Amino acid sequence: MWRSCLRLRDGGRRLLNRPRSGLTASEGLGRKPPIPFRAYVPPAERKRFYQNVSISQGEGGFEINLDHRKLRTPQGKLFTVPSEALAIAVATEWDSQQDTIKMYTMHLTTLCNTSLDNPTQRDKDQLIRAAVKFLDTDTVCYRVEEPETLVELQRNEWDPVISWAERRYGVEIGSSTSITGPSIPARTREVMVSHLASYNMWALQGIEFVVTQLKSLVLTLGLMDLHLTVEQAVLLSRLEEEYQIQKWGNIEWAHDYELQELRARTAAGTLFVHLCSESTAIKHKLLQG
Repeated sequence: MWRSCLRLRDGGRRLLNRPRSGLTASEGLGRKPPIPFRAYVPPAERKRFYQNVSISQGEGGFEINLDHRKLRTPQGKLFTVPSEALAIAVATEWDSQQDTIKMYTMHLTTLCNTSLDNPTQRDKDQLIRAAVKFLDTDTVCYRVEEPETLVELQRNEWDPVISWAERRYGVEIGSSTSITGPSIPARTREVMVSHLASYNMWALQGIEFVVTQLKSLVLTLGLMDLHLTVEQAVLLSRLEEEYQIQKWGNIEWAHDYELQELRARTAAGTLFVHLCSESTAIKHKLLQG
């Protein structure tokens, strides 16, 4: 819940107010050397040094302000996002930090940093092909031969998703029990490449992020098309693990933590894609707790 409202100030500037005593703006953010996105190691927790979080519109898009300081990326670039909705979501992450800043909980901020810095220096075509390559090892395409109960579970839960994707995109995907996985037709890859090309660079960063979480392009497309919910996609990606847990039990705290983390990352990535694809700005929207 928000402790304060997002109010219109200074000719449209949105300000998130939550006064905190004893905090001063000391050092700037994001001056560390760039690290490739999937290897981004969140910095150690640090004390929250700002009181207010706001967004403002600049020449390059929407900016995030911590008190009177502009947020910057790990490479020192001005942190600027393409949509007002995304800026509000990122501002919410920063405003929700308590006494310490926990970067590992701020998935939207991390995705924005990746899009702005592009630490791996990949272009649009490389991002698309990296996502499509997951078809070769897609979670829902690999099947076991035994036990029969798991074979039936995979068939009942995964086959409908594959059938949906095949109908939705007019392609053939299939499944296999072979260690080499299914043989994906060249036309299927071409259709997927063409479809992903309709997304912008920012959205593609989010898509690849979700694909790597779920280990599945098929499940990711189901999420992007709103055919699956985050909860459904995550459980489908963990079908065999959940089966083993039901059969043999689990370490409760470890399983719960891992599941919640996967849901959080998948939800953030999905939201990021939709917000980066959103062209309509939020007009005079008031958020209040």
